[in-house]
Amino acid sequence: MICNDARVRTDEDRLAGAAVALVGLFSGKDREFGTTLDRLASMVEAHGGRVVGRHVQRRGVSHGGVSRMSAPLSRRTLLSPGRAREVAEACRAAGVDVAVFANPLTDHQRAVLTDLFGCPVISGANKPASSAPNGIAAGPVSDENRRPVRS
Repeated sequence: MICNDARVRTDEDRLAGAAVALVGLFSGKDREFGTTLDRLASMVEAHGGRVVGRHVQRRGVSHGGVSRMSAPLSRRTLLSPGRAREVAEACRAAGVDVAVFANPLTDHQRAVLTDLFGCPVISGANKPASSAPNGIAAGPVSDENRRPVRS
């Protein structure tokens, strides 16, 4: 039997009172990644979360060339396997309730990362990375259309 009173928790609901880890994959050429994480932290705090850690993976200029700079290091986790394990250990050690990625995540990535990190994983992104700087929202996001809420 399905209970009509059951509430589905939105990503924003999960942040209220939560210890939050911020996570992001950034191009080695992106000099504004700190500002991006600061905006994401502000969004988390606006929804009642408390940032307890920041984890960054920089994809440097390498033999793969510029065309790969914004590509994920892993289709399963976005991050490299080693960095994903490091973040998972840090999340468990810090008692993180929710991990928030600065990057857009697929449903499969969210499921894999949730299992690996031991806490729900959500994306602070509201648009594909190609249409927003680093793919993140600049402020609170409405559930209705996944666009920033205008104040």
